[in-house]
Amino acid sequence: MGTLIEKAWTEVLKPLLRRPPRLQVAALCHRLKDGRREVLVITSRGTGRWIIPKGWPIPGQDGPGTALQEAWEEAGVRKGRVSPAPLGGYGYVKLGETGLEEPCRADVYAIAVREMARDYPERAERRRKWVTPARAAEMVDEPELREILRNF
Repeated sequence: MGTLIEKAWTEVLKPLLRRPPRLQVAALCHRLKDGRREVLVITSRGTGRWIIPKGWPIPGQDGPGTALQEAWEEAGVRKGRVSPAPLGGYGYVKLGETGLEEPCRADVYAIAVREMARDYPERAERRRKWVTPARAAEMVDEPELREILRNF
């Protein structure tokens, strides 16, 4: 009997209750320094994990515009050239304000950084660091994001 209930939960009820992932927009900020490509990673506000800037779509903005806005607010990217299409995407689980896990999917846009600011909206809440794409891949937790960074 236990197996039947377990099978019903796994194969019928759980898939019905699962919500589709919510979409976020992420910014893979990069630059050339001394002939080497570097990418910008930042810390998350909650856990201090290394991530790339990302956020919810902004009404009235397209994906590239949202990516540039998130890069400004979270990392201080003042000016940059944004790719018109995403490089790829990655899935992750976000802990919502209610404490429930929320599946998310982030579209990743590349931003060639032209100018950085010392002061920006979330400066006091995050750290930022320029590293090689290979090093960034070692620092982030999300497997699909690691792959994007390795291939960048």
